[in-house]
Amino acid sequence: MNRFRTLTLALLGTLAVAPTAFAQDGTDTSGKRFAIVGGYALSEPTKDPTIGGTPAKVDGDGAATLSASYYITDNIAVEAWGAADKFGHRVSTATGKTASVAAQPYALSGQYHFGSSSQTVRPFVGLGYFESNFSEETATPTGPLAGQRIGLETAKGAIATVGVDANFHPNWFARADVRYLHGNSDVKIDGVDAGEAKLNPVVVGVGLGARF
Repeated sequence: MNRFRTLTLALLGTLAVAPTAFAQDGTDTSGKRFAIVGGYALSEPTKDPTIGGTPAKVDGDGAATLSASYYITDNIAVEAWGAADKFGHRVSTATGKTASVAAQPYALSGQYHFGSSSQTVRPFVGLGYFESNFSEETATPTGPLAGQRIGLETAKGAIATVGVDANFHPNWFARADVRYLHGNSDVKIDGVDAGEAKLNPVVVGVGLGARF
């Protein structure tokens, strides 16, 4: 949680300072149709699941991310985004650590980038569809689910994005963004339904991009 708050504050700081720091005219990116971004993000669930009737808490984690975008126009883009590595989550109940699970989301979104291609700072919004694969579900040997097999089905749903690009070169830019993933996953214990995991994580990220 502390890492999530730190990155969130850094992102908010970037959003606040960028308009002043880049008040001058930006580098024109008109006609450049492809962009790739490599970065790092923290995923923090906004809701906690109930497993087998027991309330549980799922901790957040960080991972590397990648995205590729095609700009249909200077303002409209289609983005493929995903975690390059897995977010590792610890699941706890009132008795302590109960299990661990890894999540790897990926998404396809349409985006609208505000302003003209000559601006240095360009905010954007996006809306699309995501899926998050779960793996490495492991019960803690001394926990209440010890010896049982845990399974989480792929979460699917809508993803909303808000962010900002800061262009400092015709081909290079910095990015900060926040993504909200809204979707459910069925939880199974030894193959039997044991509830739903409505994690609905917020993913806060920063990255460096190339446009060509």
